[in-house]
Amino acid sequence: MIDPNWEPEFKERLEKNYDELKWLYAEIYNNNEQAFNYFCSMLHQYYQERSPELKEWDEAREAVPDWYRGNDMVGELMYTQCFNKNLKGVKEKLPYLKECHINYLHLMPLLQSPKDRSDGGYAVSDFRKVQPELGTMEDLADLASECHKNGMSVCLDFVMNHTSEDHEWAVRARRGEKEYQDRYFFFDNWNIPDEFEKTVPQVFPTTAPGNFSWCEEAQKVVMTTFYPYQWDLNYANPTVFNDMTANMLFLCNHGVDIIRLDAVPYIWKTLGTNCRNLPQVHTLVRIMHIAADIVCPGTLLLGEVVMEPSKVVPYFGTVEKPECQMLYNVTTMCTTWHTVATKDVRLLRHQMESVFALPKQYTFLNYLRCHDDIGWGLDFDFLRQFGIEEVSHKKFLNDYFKGALWESQSRGELYNDDPRLGDARMCGTTASLCGIEAAVYEDNKWKLKMAVDLDITLHAFLFTQSGIPVLYSGDEIGQLNDYTYHDDPVKWDDSRYLHRGNLNWEHVAMRNDLSTRQGQVYQAIKRLIEIRASYDVFDSNADTWIVEPWNDHILGIGRYYNDQKLIALFNFADDEQTAWINEEEDYVELMTGRMMEAKAVNMPPHSFVWLLHDFNPKSIKEEAPDFEAIKKMEAQRAADEAQEAKRVAEAAAKRAAEKEAAAARAEAEARELEAQRKEKEAAIAKAKAEDAAKKKAEAEKAKKLEEEAKARVEAEEKEKAAKLAAQAEVEKAKKETAKPAAKAAPKATAKKKTAAKKPRSSTTKRKARK
Repeated sequence: MIDPNWEPEFKERLEKNYDELKWLYAEIYNNNEQAFNYFCSMLHQYYQERSPELKEWDEAREAVPDWYRGNDMVGELMYTQCFNKNLKGVKEKLPYLKECHINYLHLMPLLQSPKDRSDGGYAVSDFRKVQPELGTMEDLADLASECHKNGMSVCLDFVMNHTSEDHEWAVRARRGEKEYQDRYFFFDNWNIPDEFEKTVPQVFPTTAPGNFSWCEEAQKVVMTTFYPYQWDLNYANPTVFNDMTANMLFLCNHGVDIIRLDAVPYIWKTLGTNCRNLPQVHTLVRIMHIAADIVCPGTLLLGEVVMEPSKVVPYFGTVEKPECQMLYNVTTMCTTWHTVATKDVRLLRHQMESVFALPKQYTFLNYLRCHDDIGWGLDFDFLRQFGIEEVSHKKFLNDYFKGALWESQSRGELYNDDPRLGDARMCGTTASLCGIEAAVYEDNKWKLKMAVDLDITLHAFLFTQSGIPVLYSGDEIGQLNDYTYHDDPVKWDDSRYLHRGNLNWEHVAMRNDLSTRQGQVYQAIKRLIEIRASYDVFDSNADTWIVEPWNDHILGIGRYYNDQKLIALFNFADDEQTAWINEEEDYVELMTGRMMEAKAVNMPPHSFVWLLHDFNPKSIKEEAPDFEAIKKMEAQRAADEAQEAKRVAEAAAKRAAEKEAAAARAEAEARELEAQRKEKEAAIAKAKAEDAAKKKAEAEKAKKLEEEAKARVEAEEKEKAAKLAAQAEVEKAKKETAKPAAKAAPKATAKKKTAAKKPRSSTTKRKARK
């Protein structure tokens, strides 16, 4: 339906796409004309609501439809709260992003979601509200407006496969409202879900096994492909598609330029299939592309298709009927890390050949790390010719990147380890996986240089590829893993939070100090970005090919555009290697400005070279430096390096002096401590001697007292014995006195009387007295 009263501009855009739009909609929704007419009216509504400023932005994009394919495009991916607290905090730090030459800002999910069941923001409970602690929709629009003023585009995730179980639709479905249950996949029992399970793989077999969950309140089974609190939407229902497209356009009208279609391969479900990449998915994405062209032209669709190359490329659609303008280059990313571990470039070379064979209009978003894990979706059919088997090789890669092998300096953690399949994915920041974390921990300067060189070389490879290079926030300063998530009850079981730490602004402040690892990484990446933007040969329209270096440790890439030829070489080995190339032209090495031949190039470990030959330097004299300018630049850089070397030497001398002074202070402190120790020991010895003497005196005194007591006891015993003897004698005398004396002779009586009158001796008296 086209209303003749609609604005001419809108009608023109709709009429241009009307036949295809109606045909696709009728095909997928069985000629539901009512739903289609509503869809067209909805598009007009959002066209009307679009602000004049955004419509001017649309006109500028329409004038340059390939604006996103230039060699000056550089993106950065960030969590708002991790970068600088909230949306206003991000706006405050836009000058820093401009300094980094960022002109594509990807904000990770920030729409409202339950705090303890958010899946990092991918369980949306309201598509029209920002998570309160991050700000409001007005803050989002304000940030987008400020980004546009600074030449930056804004990308936002659109989670279209499912909603949170707290979404209004899900709440009403739980209450039993059939209209809302029809927006999801509800079943009265497990019969049909069990049939689905026979053909549908599990996304999280360890943390969230199965594809269905029991809803107690509704007393029904609901499809939950990802987590039990994320309910899959039923896109066979046109109301779901119409309303979700409206939600997408609502975000576009708040200034979002790039819509990242999250988990897009999963959005159509058919019993008896694997529910992945079904034809209806491509139809829906094409309709969404047309809808954006009508309401907000210049808006891009970025497809998140984390699968093998044969499944990824179809999401571009065709040149005539495009679906997504951009796709993640997932395979090159994981193959790059495979090459880091194996030091063998053959698989990476094979992967790049496949990419180079695609139409130049296909734009990949290239990256080293992102918010997610590294899944080993490698081309194992290719690797088997070298005797490499999938299960054992995945174990080797995971052991390497978690630092379990002696030759590895990487530090990462496993995610969703599935012992049954011998499968797991890997988490960690670029710097930690390159070995910077281990080198810093060991305070090993040689290892640190090797790790920093690898980090920079990987970024040089990133910037050599056609498409849009995207940095993960913190990678520009070599940020390390954040292990604090282990202590968070909400995050501890999701190892992806290992590389989702807060940006360390103290380390950012060190970015201009080349004596720090932060400064070395930042300045190198910044220079790579500046060089890439200065030479047409890095444009996405360039011809690309593989350069054969006759060395499986070295990857060679050739580029040609606008009379400029680039030979890029990357040594992934841990030792020096030679690239056996033989290019005839004269070349300048772009990072150093030195003239050199592109013949038998010797390369240090973990190094790269960008060799440029300009076939017509005069034609671009005003746009890029000629060779004389390059020589002058080389001389200036040599002077700068000498000055920097002097500064570093002075700093080193200062540190050495400080170290020597510190050593002297430490020695003096040690002597003082030794003296104090000896004094203390002497005092202790004296105290011990005094204590021993005191104890000896006390012992002698105790012995003397004991002897005296013993003597007293003996004397008392003798005295007692004498007393008893005296008493016995007295008793005896009494007995004798008491004997009968009637017949006694007078003489005897007289004698007795006489004897009785005789005085006792003194001894006898004393005894008697006693």
